[in-house]
Amino acid sequence: MKTFVLAVFALGLAACAQQAPAPLQGEALVARGDYLVNNIGGCNDCHTPMTPQGPDMTHALQGSPLMFAPTVQIPWAPVAPAIAGGPAGYTDEQFVAFLQTGVRPDGSHPLPPMPAFRFNEEDARAVAAYIATLPGETPQP
Repeated sequence: MKTFVLAVFALGLAACAQQAPAPLQGEALVARGDYLVNNIGGCNDCHTPMTPQGPDMTHALQGSPLMFAPTVQIPWAPVAPAIAGGPAGYTDEQFVAFLQTGVRPDGSHPLPPMPAFRFNEEDARAVAAYIATLPGETPQP
């Protein structure tokens, strides 16, 4: 009887144990990436052309000259490259690794004002999945 009670108790504990959620996939993964890119990461601030009203979302993440300059002399990138459809020259895995480490596939670091993101793997995959859904056409001046 004691063994039976212990077994039932163990099963009860196992049922109450918090399980890790399943990794996001498909539309849920893309939706998470949309949220991270458009509400947390601030990617449109530099990678999307600006209008007087704000980012031109008809050309979301298709690259843009930056609308500001550093106030002190530093090496910096005056143009944010297009990343819609996925950044040029990166495999999906390289882009996910970049979002996790802030290091490019060639071992270099991006120039300011690009922040060195440190997304966890699931969020990096979500950002990459969302960006891959965007049209990669470069806007014409």
